Amino acid sequence: MLYFLSLFAVLFGFWLLLSGLWDHGLLLGLGLISSAFVAWIGTRLERPGGDGFEPGMLLRLPRYLGWLLVAIVQANIDVVRRIWDPVAHPISPVTGRLPASQRTRLGKTLYANSITLTPGTVAIEVSDADVLVHALSREAFDDLAGGEMERRVLALECGAGHPAGHRDGEAQG
Repeated sequence: MLYFLSLFAVLFGFWLLLSGLWDHGLLLGLGLISSAFVAWIGTRLERPGGDGFEPGMLLRLPRYLGWLLVAIVQANIDVVRRIWDPVAHPISPVTGRLPASQRTRLGKTLYANSITLTPGTVAIEVSDADVLVHALSREAFDDLAGGEMERRVLALECGAGHPAGHRDGEAQG
């Protein structure tokens, strides 16, 4: 029930922010019904229970999103350098596996999506133990292999007191 209520509150709050229709009773009612219906479907599709959403993640999310935004900007700058000056900053594609120590499917999904959101890297395949990643350069892959993103997603998932068990990534390129 807590999962349903949390999901409903987030969906309806998001609907309110995007719609801007706070003084139309009919539209508010339809938004309320739509949010409740989607939350109901969401709880039927994905049952929480150690393998999904934990309410404490919402408190840790803003800090992670701030860090991710900085990482996205830095990666954009790197990609632009590689496009504008390919002699000094060559594109040398690399594919390799990086460890994924997240314990839930949600954590692994957040990790893979964070890799893909960062320009120059794409998560190709996610397994229980690792993520297959394609990067535009060895430097981008090595940056991910350093484990900072993995540790931050794990901290988002579990809280700050759970360090990631990191292994070095193996790259082919």
